[in-house]
Amino acid sequence: MILAKSKYSNMALGSQIKNKREGTEIKSVQNRKEELVRNLILENYQNYYKLAYGYVHHEADAMDIVQEGAYKAMLKANSLREESFAGTWIYRIMINAAKDYLKKYTRTYEELDESCGSTETDSSDFELRAAVDKLPMHERTLIILRFYEDKPLSEIAEILQENVNTVKSRLYRTLEKLRKELS
Repeated sequence: MILAKSKYSNMALGSQIKNKREGTEIKSVQNRKEELVRNLILENYQNYYKLAYGYVHHEADAMDIVQEGAYKAMLKANSLREESFAGTWIYRIMINAAKDYLKKYTRTYEELDESCGSTETDSSDFELRAAVDKLPMHERTLIILRFYEDKPLSEIAEILQENVNTVKSRLYRTLEKLRKELS
């Protein structure tokens, strides 16, 4: 029996080959994104840890936050739209992981015992930290990114997905609020 080739069978075969190529290309892009995210997490681990520590002030909790954020970033690496924004994308994930952690586990800190004999500098650092901790989450994020992480305003704006001028004005208002609180 002789099978007759039709133009339709050739089109179907061509379509299958094209679909396999596209599937391979998609997997290649996904692997590249996952590798990029993995490398950025490893390269910037200390920065993510400092960011998380700025929120919770506890080593083990900060490590948990970074681990959770890294897991979420790796899990969602394929949803990264623009590879050039991967760094700020991961920072955003870490900030959200810290906020989620704080909502879930609000830790109560005991007041310092007066018999500890702390110096005046230590008490002013403690007062500043307590004042920052009292700030609403969006204001605390600004302070942490600007002064604990030493991020430039343009990068903070990118991370928070806001206009640079908005970030400047919110930071100024937050600093004024802290000055009033500490005076």
